Amino acid sequence: MRARNSLRRRARMATAAIAAGVLPLALAAAAPAQAAPTRAGLGADDWSGIWLSNGGTTSATTTLAQVRTTIGADTGAARSLTGKGVGIALIDTGVAPVPGIPAAQVVNGPDLSFESQSGSLRYLDTYGHGTHMAGIIIGNDAATGTRGIAPGAKLTSIKVGTANGAVDVTQMIAAIDWVVENRNHDPLNPIKVISLSYGTGGNPTVWNDPLSLAVQQAWKAGIMVVAAAGNQGNGYGKLTHPAADYYALSVGATAPNGTTDPADDTLTSFTNLSTNGRPLDLLAPGSSIPSLRVPGSNVDNGFPSARVGDTLFRGSGTSQAAAVTAAAAALVLQARPALTPGQLKSVLMQGVWLPKLLAGGQGAKQIDVNMALAATPGQTWTSGDSDGSGTLEATRGSSHVVANNVTLTGQKSIFGPFDTTAWAARTKAETAWSGGTWMGHRMAADGWTGTSYASKTWGPATWAGGAWGGTSSWTDPAWSGRTWNGRFWAAGTWTGRFWASDDWSTGYWG
Repeated sequence: MRARNSLRRRARMATAAIAAGVLPLALAAAAPAQAAPTRAGLGADDWSGIWLSNGGTTSATTTLAQVRTTIGADTGAARSLTGKGVGIALIDTGVAPVPGIPAAQVVNGPDLSFESQSGSLRYLDTYGHGTHMAGIIIGNDAATGTRGIAPGAKLTSIKVGTANGAVDVTQMIAAIDWVVENRNHDPLNPIKVISLSYGTGGNPTVWNDPLSLAVQQAWKAGIMVVAAAGNQGNGYGKLTHPAADYYALSVGATAPNGTTDPADDTLTSFTNLSTNGRPLDLLAPGSSIPSLRVPGSNVDNGFPSARVGDTLFRGSGTSQAAAVTAAAAALVLQARPALTPGQLKSVLMQGVWLPKLLAGGQGAKQIDVNMALAATPGQTWTSGDSDGSGTLEATRGSSHVVANNVTLTGQKSIFGPFDTTAWAARTKAETAWSGGTWMGHRMAADGWTGTSYASKTWGPATWAGGAWGGTSSWTDPAWSGRTWNGRFWAAGTWTGRFWASDDWSTGYWG
């Protein structure tokens, strides 16, 4: 609790300091002269625009074995399914090669994060979030016997987030574009699902929003985007974006309350509920789930009470619920590979009513794999096609990255001016990427190198110029001092140039 409160106080101080154009003294002492991108814009207790893993973890621990039983993945026709032959794209903070990650099941797509410019950080999970999600999906921890929900699926990791949450919405769009254009890079495991634990602080109009268009293009390419609903709470009144887009499968979190019987499951208090006409699509367990730990990562350092033994780390949130759902979708697709995203969404939504659900009027059921395997696809809403011409600011809302106390705003990507109309035409034609160049900006190499712990890795590239705040280099020396020695991060500090005032819901790991 002390660590949690300390981080929250520090986040509030930093938010006020950034607004005033200065860094708090504790951070100023650690920050280099030229500060690279950070995140700013939200209060410490606002979770929109960040990675959605939070929510109280005071409820009973829910193991992945219990999750499997709760969602019906270890009974009936689902018992023999592993997700084999199905590709899942995890757009997150990267995946660390901890012992519970089966290297043969992981592919590193391009690292599109600010950390990609450091050879010691590239592809790796400095935050601890992406590895936690990967563990829920494909993990195989020999130390504890913990296995993911879809251990046979092939996971493609596209890293966009840093150790403290710095990521612009244009990096998210670029990541989705890359998945769409490279969805068949492995013909034996085509990508059919995107797991997205991210939500912006914006509330854009659907008919011209760029992020909505990216999600819709994934859908039209045969990929279902599973999006965390948000963790601002039941009374927040809306889902975070892009979960608010009807083309996404929006997921809220339930608490199994120590049993595997859905009859006593309850809606978590942190799950966003909507009063604006876009309800949750479904629910999944997302409370106090132990998954793979990254020793020495940001959340591991900040919340030691969340550790479960040496290899696991406990977390709650709609992030965890989204990862459970993405894995469950892979199980269904293994048995029913011809399902379209609309059909898949429909059968997954035909789940179990929860007698104790506090928001029964929302219409959301908890996922049940066997019911999805047997269900007849029905109609799902996919209204409000976007032309992608809208403003990036409407999408960002209160979520901005900051470099040298300069906030990235307006019609700009991290590299400079960004023409959304030109991008929209190219994303519809699946030409936004050309090798490792996205919209004319070199972000990665032009193909696979195979030089990492993963079974396959997309090569890196040096970004031209510096950040919008006047930095001469994208590399953060304070972070680059960290090294991965094969099992954990050592030395150095995560409190460098990329500081985040609203980092990814770390206040509720524990």
